[in-house]
Amino acid sequence: MNLPDGPSGKSTVRARSLAVILILAAGALGVIASTQTWLSVTIEDGARDLLPVSGAAALPVLAPLSLTALALGAALAIAGTVLRYIFGVLTVVIAVVLGIATGTIVFTAPVSAVVSAVTEATGIAGLEAVGDLVTAVSMTPWPPITLAACVVLLGAGALILATAHRWPGAGRKYRTDARDAPEGESSRRAAAIDSWDDLSRGQDPTV
Repeated sequence: MNLPDGPSGKSTVRARSLAVILILAAGALGVIASTQTWLSVTIEDGARDLLPVSGAAALPVLAPLSLTALALGAALAIAGTVLRYIFGVLTVVIAVVLGIATGTIVFTAPVSAVVSAVTEATGIAGLEAVGDLVTAVSMTPWPPITLAACVVLLGAGALILATAHRWPGAGRKYRTDARDAPEGESSRRAAAIDSWDDLSRGQDPTV
């Protein structure tokens, strides 16, 4: 069976393509964001007054979950119906988890997001001790950008769950059902198969 050619068929193909593109874009942006500076911390340390905090340090789950989203997007293009819904749910879960964690940083800039970086730079550990050491935390554009990517990822997951049951099967246009082939073409294929069978038995198919 070939892919549907009507407006509905084209819209389902576009929905699948859009979902895949959005997930891959959001996942890639998350991976990139994990390597960028999210926060700049002012600490009471004469040796180093301003300390940059990367996305991976501020939000340790960012890189692994973003890589998971990339894998889901790549697999979604060839997944069957059941897997589409599973991937859709996983996409929504990843978007919600990252969105909540990123939103917390965007709207509150908690000291907990800079503890690991401050500890590595000063050797002072513990949330309370680091909190006493930090005098100011400023934010770069990367946390809001990542939060926007989480919203896009959430939208892609919702799109999957809403439309996955109408998506055409992967590679369906490359498969030809025997009952869809003309009668003469089916006969020629059958004859060709018989000829190969004769050759495999050491017989001359031209006799």
